[in-house]
Amino acid sequence: MQVLLVEDHDELRDMLQAHLLQAGFAADAVRCGLDALAAVEAAPYDAVILDLGLPDLDGVEVLRRLRAGPGASLPILVLTARQSVGDRVQGLDAGADDYLVKPFDMLELDARLRSITRRTERRPEAPRLLCFGDLRFDPSAREATVGETTLALTRRETALLEELLRGGGRTMVRDVLEDRLYGFAEVFTGNALEATVSRLRRRLAAAGSAVAVETVRGIGYRLLAPSRMAT
Repeated sequence: MQVLLVEDHDELRDMLQAHLLQAGFAADAVRCGLDALAAVEAAPYDAVILDLGLPDLDGVEVLRRLRAGPGASLPILVLTARQSVGDRVQGLDAGADDYLVKPFDMLELDARLRSITRRTERRPEAPRLLCFGDLRFDPSAREATVGETTLALTRRETALLEELLRGGGRTMVRDVLEDRLYGFAEVFTGNALEATVSRLRRRLAAAGSAVAVETVRGIGYRLLAPSRMAT
């Protein structure tokens, strides 16, 4: 899951980003509202954690702009030191999915982030299952199956499989996959994606899946089902 963190306090931003990365999220971090709006325009985030006390735009204004534009359906968790009921109501009315008052426990942050993303996945427009050949993937449970066999996938392998399934057999560009699996502040080696693809192939083969992950040389990867494989 790729998360955008918007927090102007340098130490807190660094601490939160480090925690999110350790918790298994691909986390990008910016310090002001305009940078947040630009980031959401440029990248396909799965959720936003938004501080209301920003140096350029008030967080509520950033929230309104996101809801009126590229972040219309993004799960957004608001962070703030403002504790009054009126402030919480204002944030929720502007489009926040949830609200967390500082100081807070990191485990509660994780739980609320998971909660708002599950709610989004349950909205009617979101498919309940992603299917391709004999593969089935439940985005809410983060679980992939081949027939009756549940695949034991790592977080990266799960994220890669989801992106390939959402491609529906179309070629997914390598750079796009790297952007969605890794945050821009996260260090990864040049062959990290290839290693994840290789492990995913082994998992599929071990489960007896007929679906293959094909390398499209110089471009990226795609899924192939038996009916689409060359004879």
